[in-house]
Amino acid sequence: MDKKNLKEEISDAAYIVTQEHGTEAPFSGDLLDLKEKGVFSCICCGNNLFSSDTKYDSGTGWPSFWDAIDNDAVGFKSDSSHGMVRTEVHCKNCGAHLGHVFPDGPLPTGKRYCMNSVAMTFKKSET
Repeated sequence: MDKKNLKEEISDAAYIVTQEHGTEAPFSGDLLDLKEKGVFSCICCGNNLFSSDTKYDSGTGWPSFWDAIDNDAVGFKSDSSHGMVRTEVHCKNCGAHLGHVFPDGPLPTGKRYCMNSVAMTFKKSET
């Protein structure tokens, strides 16, 4: 899907985050406090990104996960914006910006995937 069509398919906030590398305000996302079992997917292409099994409350104000759903789900880029060096996380399928990953998460990975709610959709498990 090209960016013009994408802009018509997703919210303005989702477009700013996924295509312009924006960030939603902390503690504002619909998926932050979600406790149901299921899968979080890219809002732009539907690629499965994270399982609720790896979601945890990091206290940061954004949905956080300790691992991606599999090795083909997300990719990484160095991000030196805002006067700091971070690792950006993007959808490996379409390149949409999702958030950042930090090395201060829980075991077993020690990672904190700090994601924007507006960059994802949620599909509840049927079991």
